[in-house]
This record gives sequence, C-alpha cells and structure tokens, in this order.
Amino acid sequence: MATSPGSSSGSSSGVSSSASPPGALGAGAALDIRTRSVEQTLVPLVSQITTLINHKDKPKRSDKTLQAIQRVGQAVNLAVGRFVTVGEAIANENRELKEEMNIACIEAKRAGETIAHLTDVANLDHPESDGRITIFTDKTQVVKAARLLLSSVTKVLVLADRIVIKQIITSRNKVLATMEQLEKVSSFQEFVQVFSQFGNEMVEFAHLTGDRQNDLKDEKKKARMAASRAVLEKCTMMLLTASKTCLRHPDCESARVNKEGVFHRMRLALEQVIEIVTDSRPNGENNMAPLSIYTGIKEFKNKVEGLRENLYFPSKENLSTMLELILEHTEDFTDSAYTSHEHRERILELSKQSKMELEHLVSVWMQAQNQRMKDIAEDLEVAILKTCQCINELKRELHSAATSMAAELLKYHADHMVLKTLKITGVEGNLEAVAEYTCKLSEQKEQLVEMCHLLRHVSGTEPLEITCIHAEDTFRVTGPQIISAAETLALHPSSKIAKENLDVFCEAWESQLSDMSILLREINDVFEGRRGEKRVYLSLPRPGKHNANLKALKPVKLDTEEQAKIAKLGVELHLLTSDIDSETEKWEDQENEIVRYGQSMSSMAYSMYLFTRGEGLLKTTQDLFNQAEIFATEATKLVSTLHAFSNQLEDDDKPLLLLKIDKLIPVCQQLQITAKTTVQGKNATFIKVDACIQKTKVVMTILSQILPLCYKLLRKQKAGNGYLRSPPPWRENRIQTKINGESLEGKTEAFGVISLEHHVANLTFLESK
Repeated sequence: MATSPGSSSGSSSGVSSSASPPGALGAGAALDIRTRSVEQTLVPLVSQITTLINHKDKPKRSDKTLQAIQRVGQAVNLAVGRFVTVGEAIANENRELKEEMNIACIEAKRAGETIAHLTDVANLDHPESDGRITIFTDKTQVVKAARLLLSSVTKVLVLADRIVIKQIITSRNKVLATMEQLEKVSSFQEFVQVFSQFGNEMVEFAHLTGDRQNDLKDEKKKARMAASRAVLEKCTMMLLTASKTCLRHPDCESARVNKEGVFHRMRLALEQVIEIVTDSRPNGENNMAPLSIYTGIKEFKNKVEGLRENLYFPSKENLSTMLELILEHTEDFTDSAYTSHEHRERILELSKQSKMELEHLVSVWMQAQNQRMKDIAEDLEVAILKTCQCINELKRELHSAATSMAAELLKYHADHMVLKTLKITGVEGNLEAVAEYTCKLSEQKEQLVEMCHLLRHVSGTEPLEITCIHAEDTFRVTGPQIISAAETLALHPSSKIAKENLDVFCEAWESQLSDMSILLREINDVFEGRRGEKRVYLSLPRPGKHNANLKALKPVKLDTEEQAKIAKLGVELHLLTSDIDSETEKWEDQENEIVRYGQSMSSMAYSMYLFTRGEGLLKTTQDLFNQAEIFATEATKLVSTLHAFSNQLEDDDKPLLLLKIDKLIPVCQQLQITAKTTVQGKNATFIKVDACIQKTKVVMTILSQILPLCYKLLRKQKAGNGYLRSPPPWRENRIQTKINGESLEGKTEAFGVISLEHHVANLTFLESK
C-alpha cells in the first residue's frame, strides 16, 4: 500500500521543504520543486526578495530608488498577507494539519512584516547613526527574514500539497471499495445501483488525477500518469460490459476470466497512480524498465566525448562494459523474426565496427595519458569522433529497422480482418472457426508486442519510451481478453450482452493500433530533430524558395576535423536551448506570441546544435545557412511582438526591456546578412558556419534574458502593484485541460471525463432476460 498522506514527507509533495532557498539567499541546494503550481507561487516571491538583497549599496540614494525599494517590500508583505489568508482557510478545513499550517502562516506573516519594516522609507530617512536598522545598515537582517519567509511559505505549500495527495488517495480508496462491491453483486438491479456510484467516483478520481498530471513538472512521471489514466478510462467501459456478461452467464468460465482480467488491470493502474502521486514504491520495490538502447548510446557518447575535457574520467573497462550492454540489446533486433536480412547484416557489421573503434580509442587514450604531445591530442580527437560516428550509424540503423517494421505491421493489420472475422464467427456460434482466428490474433499480438519492444529502444525520449511500454502492455493484456470475450460469444451466440462485450474489447485494440501510428510519427520526429515531444516546428525551406543563391551553391558537409572545432560551440547552443525551454514552460499561457516565438527559435537552434554533431535534419552547410536565415527572421518577428508588449507597460518597467530589445535587433540583422552572403571555398564556408552558430548563440543568450523578464512583467501587469497573487483554491481545477486530437498526450490527458459522465448518466435498464 502507498504511503499515507499523514505520514508522507516533503519528498512526496510538490516541493522539498528541507532545501535551502535559491539564488542570493544561501549557498545550499536549490528548492526541489515538483509541481508547476508550487513553482508559480514561489518563483515571483524569490525574484522580488533577490532584487531586494542584490541592490547596489551606494553612498547617495535617490528618492526614486528609495521609493522603489519600499514598493517591493510592501508588495512582498501584501502578497504574503493574501497567501497567509488562504493558508489559514486551508488549515480550518483540515484539522489534522491545522497546527502545523498555522505555525507556518504565523512565521510567514512575521517575516513579511519584517521585510516591509526594513524597507520603509520612514526608517530610511533617519540617519544611520541613530541606531535604527534598515536594509542599508544591516542587510543580514533582510537575508534572515527572507530565509524565514521562504522556509515558512514553502512549508505551507508542502502541507497544502499533502492535502491534494490525501484527496487523491481518499478518492482511490473509495473507488477500490466500490469495485469490491461490484465484484460481489449477484443481480442486475444491485449492479445498476453500485455501478452508478462507481461511475461518479471514477469521474471525481479522473478530475483529481487530471489536475495532478497537468501540474507535474517531471515529464516521465507525467507520461506514466497519462498511461495509467488511459488504462482506467478504457477499463471503465470494459468493466461495465464484462460484469454484465458475467451476470447474464454466471456459469461461463470464459466470461469469468474476462471479467477478472479487467478488475486486475484496473487495480494495478490505480496503484500506479498512487505510486506516482506519493513518489513511492510498495515495499521498496524497484520496478524500473530495462535500459533502452537510445539511453545507453546517449550515456556512452557522453562518456566518450567527456575524454576531451578529462583524460582520467572513465576507465577503459567502464567504456567497454557500456558498449557491451548496448550491443547485447541489439540482439533484440538481430534475433527478431521480423527484422529484414539487410538490417540484420548491417547491425551486426556496425556492432563489430563499434568494438574496433572503441579498442582503437582506448589505445590512443592510454597513450595520451602518458604523453601530452599535440599529435597525440589530435589522434585522440579523431578517435573520439570516429567512435561517435560509428555508434550514430548503429543508432540510425536500429531506428530504421524498428520503424520500417512497425510501419509494415501497422499497414498490414489496418483492415482489422481478424477482429471482424472473430465477431462474425462468434455470432454464428462456430467454435472451430473462433479457435482458428484466436490463434491468428495471438500471432498478431506477439508481432505487435515485439514491435513495441523494439520501438522502445529507439523512442528517443523517456515519455515516448513510457508510451511504448504502455502500448506493449495493452496489446499483451487486451489480446487474451478479446479471446475470452470471443469464446463467450461463441458459446452464447444469441447474447446481445456478450456481443457488446466483444465489441468493446475490439474497439480498445483498434484504438491502440491507431495510437501506434501517432506514436511512430512522434518517434520519427524526435529522431529527425523535430523534437516531437514538444511543439513541432519544421523550419527547413523548400529548395529555391527562400534563397536565390541556392541553386548556384553546391551543398557541403563538414569533415571530421571541422566538426570537432564547432563541437564545443554546439554544446553551448544546446545548453541555451534547454534554458529557453525551461523558461517557456513556466508560462501559463502557452499560446502567448512571445512564448511561441521562443519555442520555435529554440527548436531551430536545437536543429543547428544537432548539425554540429552530424545528426538531425540539417545535412549540409547550405541547410544550416537556410535555417540561420529563418531563425533571424523569426527573431525579428519576436522583436515586433516585444515592442507591442512594451507599449502596454508602465513607464518604470519599460527601460530594461527596451534595452534588451535594442541588443537583439543588430544581432538579428548581422545574422541575416551572414546567412545570405555567398562564399566560395572550403575554408570560407567553415568560417561562415562558425559565424552563423556564434551569432545564433548570441541571440539565444539575449532571449534567455528577455523571457524571464517578460514573464515577471506580465505577472506584475496582471496582478496590479502586487507581484504575487493569492494562490487559487487547492481543490479548483487549476489548469484547463487542452485536448489535442493529433497527439497521444492529448488523447490520454482528458481521461474520458466527458464520456465517463455520459456513460453514467445514460446507464440504461439492463436486460432482465
């Protein structure tokens, strides 16, 4: 059983309360924030306090400076006052946490008042010699108050988050209790009453877990939650028809097996939701999936490339073990009956070559440890690049093998012929034909399970890997359930309930096949650098459309030496894209134009980073130049949007933003000119590549400063003079669920709340014959 809310520590809540405040408030570890709602509450507060503490001490302070400091101090105090009011209201509704919550609220209120007092102009006007303590005479007092404030606010948030977790656990327990009743009912009348109650409880559970899923920051946990909730959504309808079938045919063994399978799967999904919410495993178990090839290759390349910076970093045995583990997993491909002969031979050849390249790298590396000569360093660089290039080719071959096999299988099974025949033969009561086609369905299930297993190896991101695992599990479980439902129908061919039950399980199978097509597309997007797990931005132009010089220029690929020179620059660009992605994720309104331009520019910069590694969509230098030109155009559009945003701001807030915009404009123009300039010769081309990436890096650096500034100004604009609005009631639906029919995440995110409510509301009179 999962940890109870009363005993759960900070680790199972949205934030760890034991961590030290970030930034200027201490040198300790940063806050471990796990949910967006907690982050959106804390970040503005941290920002304002940091502004106070980091102010420059000057002998002469203008009235404007004094007034600004006082405004910030008062804003913090007012915001804390509103926050405390909400905390006290929560405490009054939850007696078991009332004492802890009230203590934290009192501490927060006292700290807020202290900050307001230390920044009060009335105190600042007195000479410092009269003994009064102000922010200028003793900054340590402000630091102490700030630490106390952040500590107490964080504690309030942890306690409030524990209440949310408790609500989910309580809701789960109600669902489980009603499920036990459903298993024991013996009449249709009793079943209708209990299932109506069960449906209402599932709707409540759906709302609570949907809010939590949207609030999670960890994409891996979010994907696991989505998978569990998808199981619950589909199983709710399965439970209805399977239970009805069992009641209609109580002596039918296949109907009983079918029903028990649904109840078992629902219980597992409910338990996994609680594991995610409480951040725990039952009995300390560790049920992590085996390492995938894409993860193994990523870690191996990081170790190999780390040799550039630190010759003594990994041992040769460590590198060899990592490669052996990767090659061991490739046996899943070479042993598969569905891998083509060409793919199998190529995978074996590249595996052998990877071993040879690593052996050579280890040999050069050992020499480099003893000799610091320039030639040795160059040999080491070439060996590193060759090893990485070989492992990249292996990754590309594995991806091609998995995705081509998946595409063929999905196309072959798109007509659902086996399911259609099972339905027909079941209605006919043809037990022999049903047995024949259940064997064919079992074969199809094994093919699809293996397809999911291989796709997981090349999925490219942890959320997509989890989706592959979920799909594999769905095919493995649903196949036998369809077989038991078909056997029941064949034994009772005139039963409408048995036919309805088979239809429901077949629909689940067809739905999963449809989802696999979307999943396959997303895996290909990630592999090609389109980053399918985020907003897709395909920025490559069609030849001749954007560049008049395109036809006259011969596309060039960088050689090994040139790639080595820009590798470090590429890594710096990659770090900036991560910073931008982190900033854009903070915005509540993901459709805001500033966010959208930031996301698209980050996506294009990421493609340019992949180019420095010899990966992704940008294959030639001309592709890179086209991308750089479009990137500059996108940045110019962002400038226009930023100007429009600045016009909505108060005069005091404009200067800093306009200063950043003024820095951005000339760099964008320089990048456009550089990208359009025609060059001839290998050396000139490389200089142009370097210049384009350098200028892109400058633009991204400025963008990483603009986004948090705009976020802060937008929150200030919405909140009036206060920087921190009171948080919404914890039981409200804080984030509106967006349903996007073109992505897997969107399909599972809504958890069928509307359809569930529809099923419950329209639960009609069950057959009595």
